Amino acid sequence: MDEWLYDLYADLPRQGPGSAEATRRAFQAMQALPTSPRILDIGCGTGKQTLDLATLTDGEVVAVDNYAPFLQRLQERAIAVGVGDRIRCIAADMAALEFPEASFDILWSEGAIYSIGFQRGLEIWQPLLRSAGHIAVTEISWLKPDYPEALQQFWAMEYPAMKSLTENVALVQAAGYRLIEHFMLSEQDWWQDYYAPLETRVAELKKAWEAIAPNKKYSICCR
Repeated sequence: MDEWLYDLYADLPRQGPGSAEATRRAFQAMQALPTSPRILDIGCGTGKQTLDLATLTDGEVVAVDNYAPFLQRLQERAIAVGVGDRIRCIAADMAALEFPEASFDILWSEGAIYSIGFQRGLEIWQPLLRSAGHIAVTEISWLKPDYPEALQQFWAMEYPAMKSLTENVALVQAAGYRLIEHFMLSEQDWWQDYYAPLETRVAELKKAWEAIAPNKKYSICCR
């Protein structure tokens, strides 16, 4: 990700759609968890969901992202809310995680797996799970068969591997997982802590850039 894009996302409440309630719902759907599960949060960003997970369990949460300043913010926030001793931050590439096999009870990834592709992520992360472990991810999916041409063209460039919800469910099963539950994020989960703050941040940066170079034109397009 370019440095300016990190700057765009750094001060947002979260770096993708979601909410504490959606995180809680997914976590509570998991069955027969150990008392203190070991969790790997992949592509954690500044860790809003990481902190939520730490309040839902007494276990350790290992938070992974490839941008160290995000991890620094997460560590500071974890200490501030009293869970710093249970959150460990590691700078790493989600496509090349160097953990021993069967290291985690839960793999978690909100708004990040698409960076390497849904199918690939499901496959390469699976060895990290312990027996009877769980994985929870959010994935952008087509929900209806027909969409405006402009929207199709955008996603053809942004994420050519994007599939329908039905196709993604099939990929989960083909990768050897047993599907427990899937649900759609609410409209509020997209807007409250993501798109609305993102719009505000884009306006702030645009104003700052125009002050530096008033004769240049900028076009900003965000997911």
